[in-house]
Amino acid sequence: MRSLRVCLLFTLSLASLGFVCPAEAEDLRRTAIVRAIESCRDSVVNIHGEKVIADKAEDDERRVNGMGTGVVIDARGYAVTNFHVVDGVRNIEVTLASGRTVAARLVSHDRRTDLAVIKIDSLTPLPVIRLGISSDLLIGETVLALGNAYGYEHTVTRGIVSALHRNVDVSPTQRYEDLIQTDASINPGNSGGPLLNINGEMIGINVAVRAGAQGIGFAIPVDSVLRVVTTLLSVERVDHTWHGIVCRSCSTGVVVETVHRESPAETVGMRAGDIILRVGDQTVGSQLDIERALLGRKAGEIVAVTVTREGGEEQLQLALAEARQQVATAAERAWEQLGLRLAPAVADAVRQLQPRYRGGLLVQEVRFGSAASDKGIRPGDILVGLHVWETITPDNVSYILDQIESEQLDAVKFYILRGRDTLFGHLASDTILR
Repeated sequence: MRSLRVCLLFTLSLASLGFVCPAEAEDLRRTAIVRAIESCRDSVVNIHGEKVIADKAEDDERRVNGMGTGVVIDARGYAVTNFHVVDGVRNIEVTLASGRTVAARLVSHDRRTDLAVIKIDSLTPLPVIRLGISSDLLIGETVLALGNAYGYEHTVTRGIVSALHRNVDVSPTQRYEDLIQTDASINPGNSGGPLLNINGEMIGINVAVRAGAQGIGFAIPVDSVLRVVTTLLSVERVDHTWHGIVCRSCSTGVVVETVHRESPAETVGMRAGDIILRVGDQTVGSQLDIERALLGRKAGEIVAVTVTREGGEEQLQLALAEARQQVATAAERAWEQLGLRLAPAVADAVRQLQPRYRGGLLVQEVRFGSAASDKGIRPGDILVGLHVWETITPDNVSYILDQIESEQLDAVKFYILRGRDTLFGHLASDTILR
């Protein structure tokens, strides 16, 4: 009895001196920051490869080793990164968190927003990053940057949200808008990696540093990233199939905002107001989830789509169609809503005028009194972008018009190429969504 009392007194004395048992010490070390990194580290990959860069001074080319970071957004190996990380890389190589190096390929990109999607060659499913939201960020809240800084893989830095809605010009041909500013150290190689909140959710994609400054880095907000990536990873763009569904997120799934005319979705009876719960076996919470669930399926393949309508649950049998069936409708919408007769421009000719663009739509005719006519767009111009998306095919325009309607934007920025000059202006939404 006495020995037990002595042991108890000894334990209490150690506690009063600040000593804790090993298990408790381990719990104290595993802070919120540690747990945040542990939860997402495996979904972050390091990207490297050789680039060929033109040396105008020497009238020659030189080869440099490029590096950057990517974030897995689909277990099949689809990852998002900055386009400048993979631009010009002949053979993209990706090092996974396990240390294994595998090949990857560029799937699609948007040069203007500097975002790209790559496909990693992996025989096993890859961990997927947890997505947060950037619309409710707080100035001063803790954030973490994770990436391949100067080639040091999976480097972690900590900081705060320093400011929001920053516009940054990093070169004569690259401008970023509405960025998150942070003092978390972002170095060369961090580009394309995640900016995380304290819960380990991605709230941005690290993109740029201010040369010569300390503690000033920038990230693209995740809400903007997801809007662009939804287009980059759409089945229309990747698989050349079409479903005709435009949605917005809600608490129980996604609400159908628009159903394209004569689309597969309209054919099976889907209508605005339906809440989509599942596509196939996948639960959906965003338009991106719908695209991911249908990605890789062939035209004519039937997929079960579970919706709730008027309090009841129904299952629709959706069959994808070939994307080319939509082109005529898309061309009609461009004429009806924008007042533009458009045709795909020769991509090489566009790049000769301005290398930053992947292609565009040649303005063949402008309807008098239309939204485009009022803003001075004229035949011979090349439409290269609307809002945050590039315009290469007529169905790009149709998709963007649906997004403008679902996001209820007051005005839409347009970009045209006139000769070698890029001009821009704004179209009031009420003039094009009539």
